[in-house]
Amino acid sequence: MNKPNQSSVAEFILLGFSNFPELQEMMFGAFLVVYLVILIGNAIIIMVIFLDRSLHIPMYLFLQNLAVVEVSFSAAIMPEMLVVLSTKKATVSFVGCFAQMYFILLFGGTECFLLGAMAYDRFAAICHPLTYPVIMNKSLLVKLLIFSWVSGIMVATVQTTWVFSFPLCGHNEINHLFCETPPVLELACADTFWFEIYAFTGTILIILIPFLLILLSYIRILFAILKMPSTTGRQKAFSTCASHLTSVTLFYGTANMTYLQPKASYSPETKILMSLAYTLLTPLLNPLIYSLRNNEMKRALMKQWQRKVVLHTD
Repeated sequence: MNKPNQSSVAEFILLGFSNFPELQEMMFGAFLVVYLVILIGNAIIIMVIFLDRSLHIPMYLFLQNLAVVEVSFSAAIMPEMLVVLSTKKATVSFVGCFAQMYFILLFGGTECFLLGAMAYDRFAAICHPLTYPVIMNKSLLVKLLIFSWVSGIMVATVQTTWVFSFPLCGHNEINHLFCETPPVLELACADTFWFEIYAFTGTILIILIPFLLILLSYIRILFAILKMPSTTGRQKAFSTCASHLTSVTLFYGTANMTYLQPKASYSPETKILMSLAYTLLTPLLNPLIYSLRNNEMKRALMKQWQRKVVLHTD
């Protein structure tokens, strides 16, 4: 008897926390506020860097791209998540589920490589300050940005196409708040062994290798900072690196918990909460991390505030 393939599934049902309706109502309000804060915070960073020409340097252009990724990443997840939390039976079309998974992987993969590029930029600036303008020239900046985005596109294209090529068993309930790879793959009724090997290997390459490169960069940076004769110089160097290190820790820590966990080690609800940490914490906290811990960003924010708000009230 032939098993039904993916063409027999026109839509998926996202279960979310349907077993805990009182929890869904509370989470809807909280996540709506979180989504608005993510949009506003990252939009402010994008606009401030765009408007202030003194910030048109590699460090802040990388940060601007990171903010674009965070806004896009949240937009791919949060609207559908809010729908799931506000209804008892939320559905998403086959195409809609495919698109959501694709963009989650695209922006998640791009962020991995962007964080690696930002670490290299800090390494070049602190360890080779005299030749930094030559090392991190406009050509290299553009190449690193293009590489980050193209890598994200390639990861998303291969993985999403492969996941949705598996025959489905007619069961269309996804035990999650959105169409992420692990819960969708549970619906497949074919042998997914080779995909799981690929996914694990890909996770190692996409998450752990950039993380190790970042770690090595910061070990070199730490030794360079400790050799600086000036206390002020050491403090400034630590300050510029602290924001990026905090962001890296948040992103890679929560991503590793989500994608490198044993397959059956947690309950579905726990897996959802771990995915939420990965998808919400970094976009929510990055604007605060990069604006509150960075004097140049704070100065640019105040300048734009005075120019756009204070002057208009006179």
